[in-house]
Amino acid sequence: MGKIIAVVSGKGGTGKTSFAANTGIALADMGYRTLCMDCDVMLRNLDLALGLSDQAMMDFSDVVDGRCTLSDAVVTHSQYPKLQLLASPTSSMASGISRSKFQKMIQEIRESYDYCLIDSSAGLGLGFQMATAFADSAIVVTTTDISALRDAQRTVIELNRFPAGKLHLVVCRVQRKLLKDMHTTIDDAIDTAGLPLLGVVPEDIDVFFALNRGIPLREYNYYAARAYENIAKRITGLHVPLMNI
Repeated sequence: MGKIIAVVSGKGGTGKTSFAANTGIALADMGYRTLCMDCDVMLRNLDLALGLSDQAMMDFSDVVDGRCTLSDAVVTHSQYPKLQLLASPTSSMASGISRSKFQKMIQEIRESYDYCLIDSSAGLGLGFQMATAFADSAIVVTTTDISALRDAQRTVIELNRFPAGKLHLVVCRVQRKLLKDMHTTIDDAIDTAGLPLLGVVPEDIDVFFALNRGIPLREYNYYAARAYENIAKRITGLHVPLMNI
């Protein structure tokens, strides 16, 4: 039975979607059947991060409402055959989706894949509620910015139903010089958010270049890409030391 992982953040700009995409690619490259599901209703961008821009003709609302099957709705990545995308609706009609039907789709996903990363919308709105409703665990993505950490704290409060060991923190866009100048450390971020650390991702301009070009990051970059790969390994239960930033 596969694992459903909600990827959430308290605010935008933390690197959440890039995290979901590149960690999904890393899991697929390890041989796991992986689904990246976009739950950012009306504002989907996961297809861009995966290099699958506008290839999805159907979305998860079509599956939930029975207009197509799950296998018909997903898009398979040309470079990573174990990786598939399930897009988010581009209209507000998703707000009327039946909770029980959505749960039924999640169960089908659990039976069809080893891992499903659900990319939530930033904040605590509809996308967040849908992404976390039936997830087995959640990953809170933040930066070391004080406002992002405050929002991460608030997000953790909303996720108190998850037991110990099922809720983790990832700190993205980490700049060594900035940390030094601010006299802060990753430990401060962990303490502020109140979560165990799953991994850190360094600030890397190539992440933005990859997103804008629709190219998987790991195809030409191994710095930030290595961080995502390490996190993917930890998700599967492997013990991997943290990168030095």
